[in-house]
Amino acid sequence: MSSPSVSQLSIYLQIANMLEEGILSDAYPEESQAPSTNELAKRFSINPATAAKGVNLLVEDGVLYKRRGLGMFVAEGAREKIRQKRRKAFYNDFALPLAVESRNLKYTDLELSQLVQRALDEVDSER
Repeated sequence: MSSPSVSQLSIYLQIANMLEEGILSDAYPEESQAPSTNELAKRFSINPATAAKGVNLLVEDGVLYKRRGLGMFVAEGAREKIRQKRRKAFYNDFALPLAVESRNLKYTDLELSQLVQRALDEVDSER
């Protein structure tokens, strides 16, 4: 089981994901103003309601909050909330299926550890 690529996600989920990436990369630091739904709609040539749907997902998660008359802002602790949410998804979407398949293929714990280390080494060498 694999997660859908960003291009396969609904536009509003892509908006939420893009904002999360911005928060994680510090493009939108905690307590800074986030792009408005109108800015997002214009930038991506989408309906403002679609942009709002993506923004509202982050409001529901406590990542963004609204200041009346000022716009949307990144909540304190947003980066950690996003990290925790993504770690949980990583476990469910990747670690559990990896563990199941490794048992099906009769990998030992050491072999699996070596396989993961080899993959990490490859990723690091490409950076």
